[in-house]
Amino acid sequence: MMWQDLVFLAGSTLSIVFLAPTIRNATARVPLGSSVPSMTIGALYAFTYATMGMTFSAAGSVGVAVMWSLIACYRSPHAEPGVHNIVRFTRETLERGYRLAASLESRDTVEQHQSDHNQAAD
Repeated sequence: MMWQDLVFLAGSTLSIVFLAPTIRNATARVPLGSSVPSMTIGALYAFTYATMGMTFSAAGSVGVAVMWSLIACYRSPHAEPGVHNIVRFTRETLERGYRLAASLESRDTVEQHQSDHNQAAD
């Protein structure tokens, strides 16, 4: 066992302890833009630690990911609690990204058309 494994476990344990009051507070509201990315990062860290053989770090990161997923499900600003909050956030984020990409593409097309038109006038 590497000593770093225990250090990362200790950090994850502290994160879990510090997140617990948010879970217990029924009036707490945490934006999905904070909780869903934090949940995802915790899960990615858990996977990464596991592939490196850092079992304790992986377990601690799973705990952090679970805490953030509970916050996303039950402490989001939306009225109805549950996993659908995470699904809704993901869908809305993907739609927002698609609209942004489409608007950038249409802007580039207009700029290219204007550039071609200006060159023809020379």
